[in-house]
Amino acid sequence: MQGRRRGRGTLRRVIARTLRLHFDAASRNAGTHVNLSAVRSEGRVLWVAGDETATVERLVADDPEAATSFAGQVTFRLADLVDLPGPADEEADVEGLARSGDFLWAVGSHSLKRKPVKASHSEAKALRRLAQVAGQANRQVLVRVPVVEVDGLPCLVREGMVGGKSVAAAVFGASGDDLRDLLADDPHVGPFLPIPGKDNGLDVEGIAVVGERVYLGLRGPVLRGWAFVLELRPYVDDDDPTRLRLAPVAGSSAYRKHILDLDGLGVRDLCPDGDDLLVLAGPTMDLDGPVRVFRWHGACRAEAPSVLRGSDLTRELDLPYGEGDDHAEGIALLSEAGGTRLVVVYDSPADARLGADGSVVADVVRLG
Repeated sequence: MQGRRRGRGTLRRVIARTLRLHFDAASRNAGTHVNLSAVRSEGRVLWVAGDETATVERLVADDPEAATSFAGQVTFRLADLVDLPGPADEEADVEGLARSGDFLWAVGSHSLKRKPVKASHSEAKALRRLAQVAGQANRQVLVRVPVVEVDGLPCLVREGMVGGKSVAAAVFGASGDDLRDLLADDPHVGPFLPIPGKDNGLDVEGIAVVGERVYLGLRGPVLRGWAFVLELRPYVDDDDPTRLRLAPVAGSSAYRKHILDLDGLGVRDLCPDGDDLLVLAGPTMDLDGPVRVFRWHGACRAEAPSVLRGSDLTRELDLPYGEGDDHAEGIALLSEAGGTRLVVVYDSPADARLGADGSVVADVVRLG
């Protein structure tokens, strides 16, 4: 490993203010507000998702110039937009959202999961549950959904007019090969496919889309401290406009691998910033921290597999985390009069972030 780019003492605590996100009763009952895993900003709109459902939520700012809260939630069910491989109400474990051109992208974790152990479980039951590993079909999807304007606000639609032509929502992984199939023979990632995500197995937790490039950040596996980002080139099947296929990225491969020195952390989210990618990094295992944001310089111009270290990556800032709570899971750029900020949403938010009205607090941090 190449050592640390900046010492902890030089990293500023950069929380500028907070935002209060308001959710409806159905989302609160589903636990979406306490399981936020992804966020993207679009003008006065925030797109957010939780990892316990198969939905994407749209929230609208109270003040488009200097928002203090987002409300007016509208829920879009993935099953209403694309044909999912599993039951319509089965969770998709949406771990990343991206907004590019006329489309919103969403990606499932593609991970397996192990049964959790509770304090009330006997020793025998705890051991049985820890031996149980399962997957869910809806986790294995990459989805591209058209965005159209309705009453002045962006909406997700199954079919819509984009750029003067009719387009449909499309999915990769609902039929035929999925990402896990493609990675089965990969010498780095393939051996970790049978392992649950929280045990350093395959776990997609971030997505960024720039032009035809789709970047998927992996929380796991992390190999000897190196994290992975996969680069894909999805396109719409000529014979089936609801299906995405993958064009070769380099030679005959359907993906390109980049490895990143993130101080031993895995990728929790990706966010484009010009030609750079901001990388939210945190522990791959079930640990609280540390949590950091790195800048991958020139990521969106990369023309070959990259080994990112030294000056290729700069450690921009540290984010707060709690003991058993406040796990930063999603970042998005927020353009404001005072400059560009980063909004951060948290899984398992601390009690202090929760309002009596069912709202939850996100942080706005300074960049640079």
